[in-house]
Amino acid sequence: MLGYPLFDRTTRGVRLTKVGQYFRERALNTVTKIQDDVEMARRLGRGQEGVLTVGFSGSVMLTTLPKAIERYRRLHPKVELRLRELVTAEQMSSLLDGTLDLGFLRDGESRDGLSIESILRERFIAVLPARHKLAGNATIRPADLRNESFVLFARRMGPLAFDRTLACCEAEGFRPTVVQEAPQWPTVVRLVAAGSGISLAPACVANFAMPGVVYKKLRSRCWTSIDIGLKPDLDNPAVEAFLGIVRRQFSTNKRRTNLVPRPAEQ
Repeated sequence: MLGYPLFDRTTRGVRLTKVGQYFRERALNTVTKIQDDVEMARRLGRGQEGVLTVGFSGSVMLTTLPKAIERYRRLHPKVELRLRELVTAEQMSSLLDGTLDLGFLRDGESRDGLSIESILRERFIAVLPARHKLAGNATIRPADLRNESFVLFARRMGPLAFDRTLACCEAEGFRPTVVQEAPQWPTVVRLVAAGSGISLAPACVANFAMPGVVYKKLRSRCWTSIDIGLKPDLDNPAVEAFLGIVRRQFSTNKRRTNLVPRPAEQ
């Protein structure tokens, strides 16, 4: 078929011709490549290779999530982990259009095409200027803040998060006056320190140290959640490997004081 011999036969035996040597080397390379491809496919199937794009709301990084990320990077160094800080509303859209593989949402809302799993429920805290008249109190009732000016994020950034925050006040008969909006919790806290008003925040925000601000427990049964959002039919094995680590990390912290029981237990 080639028109050229692959072997030379002599009285002393058989040896490869130049053409035969070429085919032998190509065959060995092909076998090696197939073995490499099979191993790569196995690693992809186990979630040990590939790309994983994860969104997160800013406050989530004040919880135990960074520890889970560090552990995942250490255990899966060949996965390209891409992190994107986005508000909840932006994450929801990005999950649906496939830009994100999964997201860590602050109070994620149910939506067609997405699976929402709550992994942490937190109490609210009051964020006050250090010289506020209530700064010396051990705890604060929402009603104590009836006449205060509030600093908060815009509702469009996270409708359910906004509504749950205001519900703390509405449960005691008033709707807070929001005089200043800010995109992220560090900005909210800095504005409180600057005297722009007070705020209500998830308990994890107290992990953000800021001079001129005090954090006080809020005597309220209201809660806020951190939720995992993803498409139910997502085909990326790296997602489950990552979520396994995240769930274990949050589980080991479930007895922290900022956790609250589910409504059925209240």
